[in-house]
Amino acid sequence: MSGCNLAAIVLTKNEELRLPACLESLRGLASEVFVVDSGSTDRTLDIAKDHGARVLLHPFHNYATQFNWALDNIQTDAQWILRIDADERLTEELRQGLQRSFLDSNHQVTGLLVPRRVHFLGRPIHHGASYPVWLLRLWKTGIGRCEDTWMDEHIALAHGQVAKVHGDLIHEIPNSLSEWTHKHDWYAARECKDILSTASTNLASSVGRQAWLRRRLKKSLYLRLPSFYRAFFYWVYRYFFRLGFLDGKEGLIYHFLQAFWYRFLVDAKLYELEKSVAVSPPQFRSEAK
Repeated sequence: MSGCNLAAIVLTKNEELRLPACLESLRGLASEVFVVDSGSTDRTLDIAKDHGARVLLHPFHNYATQFNWALDNIQTDAQWILRIDADERLTEELRQGLQRSFLDSNHQVTGLLVPRRVHFLGRPIHHGASYPVWLLRLWKTGIGRCEDTWMDEHIALAHGQVAKVHGDLIHEIPNSLSEWTHKHDWYAARECKDILSTASTNLASSVGRQAWLRRRLKKSLYLRLPSFYRAFFYWVYRYFFRLGFLDGKEGLIYHFLQAFWYRFLVDAKLYELEKSVAVSPPQFRSEAK
């Protein structure tokens, strides 16, 4: 693949439906594309090879460990690394913005933030605090690592400054609502692990100001609200106060499932875990005969 001095990393498992659009959006921009697969049984690997990507195989534990394994095992001389998911694609405006940034960026800029826009059931989501979400997706090789968390993992920079690049990174979801709800049930279990974990990161401020602020508000405000009720409050905030109702029927489904159903499910799983810990094992008392 010809393009800028940029290596893109895509993590995959059974992504034959979404991977082609992702790889096509990288054509002419990324000089190298690495697809790190964790056991696809569909045509994902064939599609990756047909698009000129280099394929690496590695079993999946969680996103952070998988991505950091990729960083440690790809062989590239590219100056920049791009993180992109199989269900994401770059718009032409973003491609051009990135090309200009590579030419114009100074030595102090080691990371680039891009705005992500969700397309849900084919409709762009504009409201409900869902756009723009600025994500640190490009960084100079050797500067960034993925945070060691189970959910909401971001790239943290060891040093340097970040700059914004305009033009959307499209997140196209879902293939089906059944797939979406199944995946978010899995996400909820992972998020519970993060909430119950006492581990913390020293690199929180280097993941981008918006991501850092969202995480700060979640820990200092949202998680201090009463369980279950906070999911309702969050949905009301996004759907009414942040105008999510302007996103139509698709927006109603998206904001309800993402802001209420998913957050309620996380609380329900936390409650389930608390009950399982509170229940003592049955005590058996031997009787003398």
